Amino acid sequence: MSAALLRRGLELLEPPGQGKVPPGAQRGRDGPRVAGAARRRKRAPEPGRNKATVKGRVVRSAIEEYHKKKPVNHLRENLQYMLKGRLVADKAITEKVLAQNRGRKSKDQPPEKAEKKKPESTVFTEEDFRKFEREYFGIP
Repeated sequence: MSAALLRRGLELLEPPGQGKVPPGAQRGRDGPRVAGAARRRKRAPEPGRNKATVKGRVVRSAIEEYHKKKPVNHLRENLQYMLKGRLVADKAITEKVLAQNRGRKSKDQPPEKAEKKKPESTVFTEEDFRKFEREYFGIP
């Protein structure tokens, strides 16, 4: 996502009544020299404590660290969450959504389902065939 799209999205979320701020007055700059001074101020060393010393450091237990970083199994909570909302969409709606997300190329289309052919069955029984043979061929 581009920065312009993000900016537009944030403008939509802004409460109404807040106007746009001109680009030059956004950060209170008066010119390029002021920006350089701000950078120099950031680089100035802090007169705080020396971070190289051990004084004031808290010793942590290795067991506590292990328990903190131990992986947690969220299966039970996830299953409860999934089973909580048992709303099943209509078959026609799901087919519509799948059709919209599918590409238009032939390779993206699902294969055509061939209709299952019923095994050919006859209406006549074996007894009918024997009776026909006797009548037609004259075989007793």
